[in-house]
Amino acid sequence: MIINLSRRAHDHNWELDPITRSLLDTDFYKLLMLQFIWKNFPKVHTTFTLLNRSTTVRLAEVIELEDLRDQLNAAVRLRFHKSELIWLAGNTFYGKRGMFEPAFLHWLEHDFRLSEFELSEDGGQISLVFRGLWTETTMWEIYALSIIDELKTRANLKSLSEMELDVLYARAKTRLWEKMDRLRGIPNLNISDFGTRRRHSFLWHEYVVTAMSDRLGSAFAGSSNTYLAYKHDLEAIGTNAHELPMAMAALAENVEEMKSAQYRFLELWQQSYQHELLILLPDTFGTTQFFEHAPDWVADWTGQRVDSKDPFIAGDEYIAWLKSHGRDPKRKRLIASDGLDVDQIIRLHAYFAGTLRDGAVPEDFRSGNDFLDGRKWTPDHRIRFSAGWGTYLTNDFRDCNPHGDGGLDPVSIVCKLSEVEGRPAVKLSDNYSKALGDSAEIERYRRIFGTAGVADVPVLT
Repeated sequence: MIINLSRRAHDHNWELDPITRSLLDTDFYKLLMLQFIWKNFPKVHTTFTLLNRSTTVRLAEVIELEDLRDQLNAAVRLRFHKSELIWLAGNTFYGKRGMFEPAFLHWLEHDFRLSEFELSEDGGQISLVFRGLWTETTMWEIYALSIIDELKTRANLKSLSEMELDVLYARAKTRLWEKMDRLRGIPNLNISDFGTRRRHSFLWHEYVVTAMSDRLGSAFAGSSNTYLAYKHDLEAIGTNAHELPMAMAALAENVEEMKSAQYRFLELWQQSYQHELLILLPDTFGTTQFFEHAPDWVADWTGQRVDSKDPFIAGDEYIAWLKSHGRDPKRKRLIASDGLDVDQIIRLHAYFAGTLRDGAVPEDFRSGNDFLDGRKWTPDHRIRFSAGWGTYLTNDFRDCNPHGDGGLDPVSIVCKLSEVEGRPAVKLSDNYSKALGDSAEIERYRRIFGTAGVADVPVLT
């Protein structure tokens, strides 16, 4: 696919290039979760709130709020197209046809709507809140983040001439090529695009995904972006996210129900989905406490996604827990997904998918090459490892700007569940810096769930 990115950026016309082009332009897990919510919690009301963790970037001074309002309103007007629903109904996802129920698809076609929104400026930051039925608010997460990220990109591109835009994209393409070149030839590599929420722009995201597919072949497993999977005949990748156990804990009537909510969610999820969709995300209230109290049947799930914990530590913890429950880790999957870039992907792949145990991989790592100490990498895996590559795949423009400023650097923004039926929702995570919610509620949750295994490290993306 050939796109003149600099020309498109230079001649940007909102009518030609709305940011959200389709309701499928979201992470696949949001659709899986939407069906789960539609089935199990159709009358629950929730609130989602935007948070900019990169506080030094005053987004309301970069982005025109009226431009943001126009883009959000354009998303509100979108409806699922018949061809998209036919694809959802008839396509095979994770080896299964009929992942989405006919009644759910009928509801998507005739009744699905996005909630209204509340938008304002607060101290140089964007204040953005979505309130309504959970089925109306949950999908806003990805649409809102991708819209804000691209508006930030467009604002920074306005100061560049067409030649400067050529230089910018030439540098970014060269960086992408170098990253892909380092990954080519690594045996049994499994990488997916997880970059929708923090992408530079839709067009750049599409360019990156098609380049990865062409360059890496079978090592590129697919994209979490449902629209790009639909458009380019790729595997749609995704399972579930933190908001589900967060909501169930918020709805709990006592402490015991709060502590068991993370496991009750799993019971409900496996009534709808099986096999490769049974991927644990245990860090909502802390991974260590999750495994310490998890029922034995949880070990039958297919794998774990690591989000906020050091993936080397989290992977070893999961492998040890599986062994203690009599399960073979080699039959399970470990997915790393937080702030990955090439160096860490290679090290993690060698550490978990090969015979190395210390993660020390030379820079020119390839299949069969001698290591510095004479060892060789062999595909005798400890666990099936996959990398969910996000921000530094779809938005790595660091030092590419000819003006030399950091305006195009990614920022860490999230749009998370904040209230359920008027009750505050909390995510603790395995990193103190990534906890979300009212500060008093966060402390209450920490007293209930503990802080075992929780670290305090900077949030990069």
